[in-house]
Formats: sequence, structure tokens, C-alpha cells
Amino acid sequence: MYAVVAERSAPHDPLAGLRTGEWPEPSERAGWTTVSVRAAALNHHDLWTLRGVAVQPGQLPVILGSDAAGVDEEGNAVIVYPVIGDPLAGGGDETMDPAVQFLSVHHPGTLAERVSVPVRCLVPKPAELSFTEAACLPGAWLTAYRMLFEKSGAEPGSTILVQGGGGGVGTALVSLGRAAGYRVWAVSRSGAKRDRLAGLGAELVLAPGERLPHKVDAVLDTVGEATWAHSLKALRTGGRLVISGATTGGFPPADLGRIFANQLSVVGSTMGTAAQLARLAAFCVRTGVRPVVDRVLPLGEARAGLAAMGAGDLFGKVVFAV
Repeated sequence: MYAVVAERSAPHDPLAGLRTGEWPEPSERAGWTTVSVRAAALNHHDLWTLRGVAVQPGQLPVILGSDAAGVDEEGNAVIVYPVIGDPLAGGGDETMDPAVQFLSVHHPGTLAERVSVPVRCLVPKPAELSFTEAACLPGAWLTAYRMLFEKSGAEPGSTILVQGGGGGVGTALVSLGRAAGYRVWAVSRSGAKRDRLAGLGAELVLAPGERLPHKVDAVLDTVGEATWAHSLKALRTGGRLVISGATTGGFPPADLGRIFANQLSVVGSTMGTAAQLARLAAFCVRTGVRPVVDRVLPLGEARAGLAAMGAGDLFGKVVFAV
């Protein structure tokens, strides 16, 4: 089968470690099933893998990709949930399982014609969502769903600030927040992206570091080091910063004095549960909100999609048609 593979790590030139072409078919395993992929979406994690950051020594080569939608062995349209864990071991949450594993890290990923996953990792795809739209949900959109509705502590009507608004998680947060009745403010380096975020429903769009009209209830941040100080300063007393990524680095000055003096909360968030993925899909159907797709490419043009992501030349998701 055709697949997109991180063959080796290349920290300074990630695409140098990329291989595309024929790869062995998934092997059969008890309790697992094979999905014929119809659409698969990129995440920043795929670039981190190529840089050697997101994997341990000995884990490469591995097929990239954690987001996909396709057809299972019985002909059902499904969304692939990329977290392989035991909900019971995680207290009802697969992501909390101490032995949790992920597609494209511990097992071959979704940037291929076929992918093998545990049967419990299949979520029915609503007919109202296209394969392209559904493929965007398991990574960025599920991450945004959990950040906003579970981790932020902010109820609809609250004011939230989205750092890195033009990325996959950022556009998802703006779209979900608007549909659910939040006051959404967003930050982006690009003037063109700020205009598009306003079109998505952001009430206020700002340049990085720009002063806010007033403090916000929650900040949702995937950027990390570059936005950390601005995120903390943006919060009202008792507010909450939710972190689900660190694309610019993970070691900012902590500013502990501001955190304890203003009684701020800093909360980490990773992915979401399979049940949340199903509810996210239902939310999209009921509200009419849909993932923002920057471009749809053939799987054979994976290198071009990864290059665009590395350059920051995106607004929303890159999806590959298979």
C-alpha cells in the first residue's frame, strides 16, 4: 500500500527524513480491524516526529498521521480515534491510561491507504459530515473541544482568548466557541489570518502581544513559549490558562509571582476521549459548524502539505484525499 513514512529524524530539515511510496500492509491482530482511509489530516505532531522530537529512539520508521476517516471492514463509514488506551486503567479516560499509546508514535499512522486500529477506536461518521470534514476532528478539533468545554472552566457567555488563532486548533476553538455562545478573541501574527478569524466569528482579533480591552476568563494556548507571558497577563484574577501544545518551545519564564498573586490556574490538556469525539461530531451536525480546511491534496503530495505547515502558510487544516 502507499504510505507516508518518517524514516529517520532530521531536526534541522524535517522533510529530509520523509519517505513516500509502497509500505507493508497492516498485520492482523485480535481485537483490531483495518480501515480503508478516505481522508487523512495533518497535525504539527507529524513535523515533530520528522524532527525526532515526538518519538523515542528506535520508534522510527513509522507511518505518519493520527487523523483519518474511512470505511471499516463491514463497509461502515467511520472516524478513526487515534488514542490506544484502556478507559478503565485511566479512570474512565483513555488518555489517562499510564500505558496509553498513539497512532504514528507506537503504531503505524493514518497517512496511508489503510490503517489498523482497535475496534473500540472506531467512531461512526455522521452522514452529514464529509470524509474530509470528519478527518479533521480526531486531532485538532477534539483537542479544541476538550480544552474549551472540559478544561477551561469557562461557561458560554464568558470571554476567551485563543492564542495561535490561525492554526488547526485555533480555528477549531474560534468555530466551536462562537457556535456555543462564547465571546471569542483571537491572536495571530498574520493580518490576513486575523481578517479570516473575524470572518469565522471572532469578536476581536489581535496581533501578538497586543493589549486587550479587558482581562479574559480563560486563555487557550497551543503556542507555548512565545505567548506565555501575554497569556498570563490577559487573565482576570482567578482565570485559567489551558495549554495543549508548545510549538514555539516549552520552557518560558514561569512568572510564579503572577500565578499565585492572581490565583491563576494553569491546566494541561491532551486530545480527548472517544466519547468526546462522538459528541464533537454530533455537535458539528447539530450546529452546522464545520472544520476549516486550508487545502485538500492527494496523498502523493504529502511533502507539499508538510512544507506548507512548516512554513506556517496555513489557515486551518491540510487534508489528504486517499
